[in-house]
Amino acid sequence: MEKIRLGLIGDNIAASRAPDLHHAAARQCGIDVVYERLVPRDIGLTFDQIVARAKVDGLRGLNITHPYKEQILNFVTIEDPALEAIGACNTVLFDERTTGLNTDYTGYIAAFKGRFGDMSPGTVAMAGSGGVGKAIAFALARLGATSLQVFDVDEQKSQALAKALHKGEPAMSVSIEPTLQKACGRADGLINCTPLGMVGYGGNAFAGIPLVGRKWVCDAVYTPLETAFLKETSAAGINILSGYELFLYQGIHAFELFTGRKVDAAALRHALAMSPTVS
Repeated sequence: MEKIRLGLIGDNIAASRAPDLHHAAARQCGIDVVYERLVPRDIGLTFDQIVARAKVDGLRGLNITHPYKEQILNFVTIEDPALEAIGACNTVLFDERTTGLNTDYTGYIAAFKGRFGDMSPGTVAMAGSGGVGKAIAFALARLGATSLQVFDVDEQKSQALAKALHKGEPAMSVSIEPTLQKACGRADGLINCTPLGMVGYGGNAFAGIPLVGRKWVCDAVYTPLETAFLKETSAAGINILSGYELFLYQGIHAFELFTGRKVDAAALRHALAMSPTVS
């Protein structure tokens, strides 16, 4: 049986279900996958050292999560100009060259369409403009969002995102707002692209923001599955796109890139539901 070694680099990933997803997909495809969590502070190596060692040790590829999706750009070649414009990478393939890809981008498009069909995102307020925020912003443009209103405590990140979007997706209007309250304004959709709500962080980026009149909300966080933000919006009866859907589809796309095998999304969803914590 073919054996493939993969890994996930990030902080606060003890609760990540990425190993479960890749192991379940491997069983579906009849191959053997070893998928390791690689936390720099736990291993005692820097992020750069872990990436270098992964390639030397023969790993087929890596997934990259918070807070390293921009730092990994120092190590990869991105062949697709559309992906290069995003300025963040969550998937790395080791071959003759080290290739960077972004399945957050493709995964979000698939997740949104799977949940809402052909609905336009409309005007969207986004909290956070880091690695996952960049990918989702470009995905929203491809999904037909009319405008994006961004707030980040680090305004330089928002400025960089706006510049990239103006260049790569000029049809979508982008504005950088001084507060999240102002960003939300008359937004049809709200999306959390900060780590707030995640295991190890807690909180709710949209605490105190009015929910009346929103058409949909999304939280990119999926650990826990039901964040404080999603609990509040669920109680308000608003349509929700959970972070789990992004996790599922970005993971499927990454697995297919790593292995060249196609995954049955429905069967994988069922397998993960039947074994919620076992790799």
